[in-house]
Amino acid sequence: MSRLADRLAGLFAAILLLSAPVVAAPVDDARLVGADKDTSDWLLPGRDYADRRFSPLDAIDTGNVKTLVPKWIYQTGTAATFQTTPLVADGVMYVSAPFSHVMAVDARTGRELWRYEHKARTKKLCCGPANRGVALGYGKVFVATVDARLIALDQTTGKVSWDIPLADASEPEGPSEDRSALTGSDPALKGKVSGATGLGANSAPLVFDGKVIIGITGVGYGLHLDSDRPGAPLGAVIGVAGRYGRPGFLAAFDAQTGKLAWQFDTTRQDWEGSFVNQTDYGVPMHRDIAAEKAAVTEHKDAWRYGGGSIWHAPALDPQTGLLFFGIGNPSPQAAGESRPGDNLYTSSLVALEAKTGKIVWHYQQVPHDLWGYDVASPPVLFDLDIGGKSTPVVGQASKVGWYFVHDRATGKLLFKSEPFVPQTNLFQQPSLEGTVIAPGVGGGVNWSPTSVDAEKGVVYLAAMHWPSTYRAQVLPQVDGKPPVHYFNIEPATAGQYGLLSAIDLKAQGKILWQQKTPDPLVGGVLATKGGLVFNGEGNGDFAAYDAKSGEKLWRFNCGAGVNAPPISFALDGKQYVAVAAGGSQIWGFRQGGAVIVFGLPD
Repeated sequence: MSRLADRLAGLFAAILLLSAPVVAAPVDDARLVGADKDTSDWLLPGRDYADRRFSPLDAIDTGNVKTLVPKWIYQTGTAATFQTTPLVADGVMYVSAPFSHVMAVDARTGRELWRYEHKARTKKLCCGPANRGVALGYGKVFVATVDARLIALDQTTGKVSWDIPLADASEPEGPSEDRSALTGSDPALKGKVSGATGLGANSAPLVFDGKVIIGITGVGYGLHLDSDRPGAPLGAVIGVAGRYGRPGFLAAFDAQTGKLAWQFDTTRQDWEGSFVNQTDYGVPMHRDIAAEKAAVTEHKDAWRYGGGSIWHAPALDPQTGLLFFGIGNPSPQAAGESRPGDNLYTSSLVALEAKTGKIVWHYQQVPHDLWGYDVASPPVLFDLDIGGKSTPVVGQASKVGWYFVHDRATGKLLFKSEPFVPQTNLFQQPSLEGTVIAPGVGGGVNWSPTSVDAEKGVVYLAAMHWPSTYRAQVLPQVDGKPPVHYFNIEPATAGQYGLLSAIDLKAQGKILWQQKTPDPLVGGVLATKGGLVFNGEGNGDFAAYDAKSGEKLWRFNCGAGVNAPPISFALDGKQYVAVAAGGSQIWGFRQGGAVIVFGLPD
């Protein structure tokens, strides 16, 4: 009888376990600081504060990855540009969907536990519906929204704890009268010109030391030429000189109350800088410095409209308390005559004190940016042997086609890699006949996160070759109105492709291998201790590559573009890989709304 009783007790306990609600423990500072040593969860956007996106799990490896199969699929119910990095804590997955909806899902089964439906307070979405993830901390889930709000949700129930505005998302941003003139008067613009935008936020917040840190997007003002056919990528970007937009910012808020702690504006009053005609890394800028200096007095207040969006969560060094992040292009995009000077701190990598928001250093990759070369991909922190000494560094995959490595304390450029995409006419000025420039407005590496294997000293990155034609245009005086000067950036309609690359950081940026893909790559990569690199494509393929050779070992077609960064986590001693499959409207990739989790066969 005792044996039967024991069996019945075990069965009863198993039934209770299966029926019990799945609840994650609150995530405190200790767990976040120690996330790098947590082999089961994925607690931060980049897995750890260093943003390395490298998984120490090795149950899935080069020998068995060919047997990988879907374990479950969760449908968000929203088919739109899908860029989220799911977070996993204690068997619960937290997902942000397009339009800033948030869901908690049982990571074992894909069953939805709770759901927050966001109701935007404006229809002016600055940058489309995409959201790149949430943050966990102190029993809350934090999401930044398409209408520039920061919201704290209860981690267990999804109920709103507090909801604050980051900025006025409905404030006017653009030249409506110039836009109508462009649409009606220029036969080269074969489509509707749009772009009077509000503000928003689409990156994941970062939680640290009782604060939630987030930046805004939508301030690098540029008009968009809508595509003339469904499913096609963006037709063009139109730049019109003038006072449009506002400065961007990165800000910290009290995690319990939402009260503002500090704010760092991404432009400064003396933003003209030194009027450099060559980048710090030695590439000519082809600027008319004399003309810019002559225009300073007329445009002395240009910094007030200067742009500088924030496209990713910062990386953080908890030991020094420094934040590292990139800043977007200046406003107005592509049109530089109304913003003379270097336009600090736009198109720069920046280090701030996390406690105060005070700037420590900046490194401007592209002074007086006319080409849309945002510092958009998240920086990564690691240690590297420099001259026989282990040096804390920060690396960043740029839109201009190099991987930059800086001294973490000073910002000094230590080296840049070999070019990982073709470079043609870099930093050449727009012309009436059109100047073809590569990388184009999309990069290089766009917002896509990279993955760094710090032990091997290798960075893996997903990039695109998509040249653009830059034209300077003038619409003549009409009905007594002054001429309209504008710039037209047209991405190529053929010949574009993607490049997945492995770069040896110990060898000063030597390219180890590259894999060419049919579609430009945007979304991000994951490397693992199992010797694998995972990457998705706009055609729906999700693939695993050998980290040493670049050989493709496995693929699965997800039915919609895989344009989001993968993650890996472990439950019950088993490793899983998860990715969002929902495409991207701006690049013309098929949209959907699924999160797919893969594992080895049982």
